[in-house]
Amino acid sequence: MNEIEKLTNLAKKMRKTLLETSWNSGEPSHIGGALSIVDILAVLYNSILNINLDKPADRFILSKGHGFLGLLSALYYQGYISKKKLMTFQTNGSEFIAHPIENARYGIESSNGSLGQGLSFGIGISLAYKKQSRKEFVYVLVGDGECYEGSIWEAAISATEFELGNLIVIVDCNGHQNDGVIGKKMNYENLKNKWEGFGWNTILCDGHNMTELLNVFKIKKKNIPTAIIAKTTKGKGVNFMENNNDWHHGRLTKNLFEEAIKSL
Repeated sequence: MNEIEKLTNLAKKMRKTLLETSWNSGEPSHIGGALSIVDILAVLYNSILNINLDKPADRFILSKGHGFLGLLSALYYQGYISKKKLMTFQTNGSEFIAHPIENARYGIESSNGSLGQGLSFGIGISLAYKKQSRKEFVYVLVGDGECYEGSIWEAAISATEFELGNLIVIVDCNGHQNDGVIGKKMNYENLKNKWEGFGWNTILCDGHNMTELLNVFKIKKKNIPTAIIAKTTKGKGVNFMENNNDWHHGRLTKNLFEEAIKSL
């Protein structure tokens, strides 16, 4: 089995685990925006990131914190989280709530939930790495809806001023945010123009194509931060969730869970 096949199979397992985790909690959770980033996370955590829980190397910041179910599934398949611990998600007393809370034991690099904050946090780490002449990279995943936050663009111009070639942003362009469809001024094509306008090395890709993802993560420029604009589908992999914003935050019944698993 080649690398693409392994990543494709892993992404399918991650989606199944993500759904099982949500169903087990018995509570509504952010499913649609988690499913859209699974392929990106599968590639990052298995083919790109150099992760070391004891001595941090590459760092990953999930700025769109509502995609936490996707991150949890990635960390589970890395062996950082046990199945028993994973299944405590959104249950009383759990360390895993709807959004990430920083916990180095499990590989959760930052606390996020209030949108627009993760990029600034990532820039701080990137700048520290640069001052220390470290070779590792910092990856920050943001949402297209999150790009309506002014703090994103304040951070973006700072990254170019600091010449942070060790910083990579991935924009999950699934075309939706909590209250509806993304406007034309902030869509997939226009986001490329915006990031380029702030001086970033900007690349468009299909966020569900493993080959494209593997290739774009290798395109970096010295002293210039990189923005990867990934076209994705909200609810990817589950037929009744795809491009259906009702599943930005929703609860799986037994019948819906079984239907979702079958559609994978």
